Amino acid sequence: MSATRVDADVIRRLPKAVLHDHLDGGLRPATVVELAQEVGHTLPTTDPDELAAWYFEAANSGDLVRYIATFEHTLAVMQTREGLLRTAEEYVLDLAADGVVYAEVRYAPELNTNGGLALAEVVETVQEGLAAGMAKAAAAGTPVRVGTLLCGMRMFDRVREAADLAVAFRDAGVVGFDIAGAEAGFPAADHLEAFEHLRRESVPFTIHAGEADGLSSIHQALQICGAQRLGHGVRITDDIVDGKLGRLAGWVRDRRIALEMCPTSNLQTGAATSIAEHPITALKDLGFRVTLNTDNRLVSGTTMTREMSLLVEQAGWGLEDLRTVTVNAVKSAFIPFDERKALIEDVVLPGYAL
Repeated sequence: MSATRVDADVIRRLPKAVLHDHLDGGLRPATVVELAQEVGHTLPTTDPDELAAWYFEAANSGDLVRYIATFEHTLAVMQTREGLLRTAEEYVLDLAADGVVYAEVRYAPELNTNGGLALAEVVETVQEGLAAGMAKAAAAGTPVRVGTLLCGMRMFDRVREAADLAVAFRDAGVVGFDIAGAEAGFPAADHLEAFEHLRRESVPFTIHAGEADGLSSIHQALQICGAQRLGHGVRITDDIVDGKLGRLAGWVRDRRIALEMCPTSNLQTGAATSIAEHPITALKDLGFRVTLNTDNRLVSGTTMTREMSLLVEQAGWGLEDLRTVTVNAVKSAFIPFDERKALIEDVVLPGYAL
C-alpha cells in the first residue's frame, strides 16, 4: 500500500481510464428531464436534482434486479435519433470533464429500438454522437478516446444479433462485446454460439460475471465462453482463502485477466459491504490486474474522481495505487497494443509524475 496520499484537487486532475461504464446508466439528470418531456414519458420527478437523488436511493436496495430496473427512465429517452445523439455526445464531454483520457462505453442496441430505429441505425447514431463529443473535447483541450462495447442481454434471445453487429462495426468505433443483464439464472454459456462467432472473427469480449453469481459464473465466462476480461468479478475472492489462491483465482491473476471492478455499484447491489473492505484493495495487493470503474454514473451517483477519492479516504489508497489501476485499465483496453503503449507512456505516466 502506498504512503503517498493525494487530495481531491489532485485526483480531479489525474488522467483516468474506465473500461466498465454503461451509456444508459450515465445520463445527465437534466437531459433525462428534457428528453422525457419531449417524448411524453412520465418520470418520478421533473426536478433534475430530485431525479438524481431518486436514482441513487432506488439503486441502493442491495438487489441487482431492482438496480437494473432503474434504467426504465433513461432508456425511455434513448429511443430516437435525437435522444441517442445528445446522450452519446454528453457522455463523452462528461468523461472529459472528469479527467478521463480513455473509456469504453457499453450499451445494448436492442434496448434502443422501441422508437422504430433498426439495430444498425442505433449503432451508427451512437457512434456519430460519440465522435461529436470527442471532437468537442479535443477542441477544448481535454481529449478523450472512447471505444464502444456492444452488449447482448443475457436473458433475451438477441445476443447473436448483437455479436454480429460488433463484427460489422469493428472498424467503425466498436472495439469489443459484452453480455449484460441479470446474471443469476442466465448463464453465459447459453450464448456460446455468439462467443464462438466472436472468437472466429477475432473480436475481443468481456462478460459480466462474479457480481450477482459466484465462481461457477466466472469459470463459465472464462473457461467455456473465452472472455478476455471479467465485468466486476468480485466473487473471485470465494476462491482465495487466507491469501492462498485456488486454481480459478490463480488462472485469473497469472494470465492477467482484467477485473472491471466498480466499488460504489457493488455496494448498491450487495456484491460488497463497504469501500474499506471492497475486494479491489486485497486483489490489487495480491497482484491481480484490477481496474477501477464507475459502472453507471447516474444510477450510482458517481464519477471516476469520486471512486478514486473514496478509495483514498476509506481504503488508504495513494497515488501509486491510483496509477496502477489506471495503467491496468489501459493495458487491458480492447484497442491495438501500440495505441495502448502510447497512451500509457505519453499521457498516463506523465500525468502521475507529480
